[in-house]
Amino acid sequence: MMEYELARKILDGTRAAARERNFQPVAIVVLDERGAIRAALSEDGTSTKRVEIAIGKAHGAIAMGIGSRDISKRAPHFLAAVTHAVGGMLVPVPGGVLVRDAGARIIGAVGVSGETSDNDEIAAIEGITSAGFAADGG
Repeated sequence: MMEYELARKILDGTRAAARERNFQPVAIVVLDERGAIRAALSEDGTSTKRVEIAIGKAHGAIAMGIGSRDISKRAPHFLAAVTHAVGGMLVPVPGGVLVRDAGARIIGAVGVSGETSDNDEIAAIEGITSAGFAADGG
């Protein structure tokens, strides 16, 4: 299980990556392998639903076992069915990145929202790798 200290380290690395690149304010969510929120942040200046979008990106990655970039490539009817199956908690655009340990086991996911989806994904990947884990964005 992902401990809070690790989740916070990933969150801080993700935020640092966004700030170093002068991204728009972002919301960041770190989930454990069960999809439970371990850490979350909404920077000043984000719009009101960015946290929910970040959760949807990360939750979709956990639910499907693939990064949200790969989820976005699925057929629209499949996406609609999966979104319904997971109770609407799936945002199928880049920015939801799986966290893998040294054995390639999924230990969580990071969701970022606030910039372009590609930039959200960049920040998440950098945050994960800065904490010493493998990032699987798809």
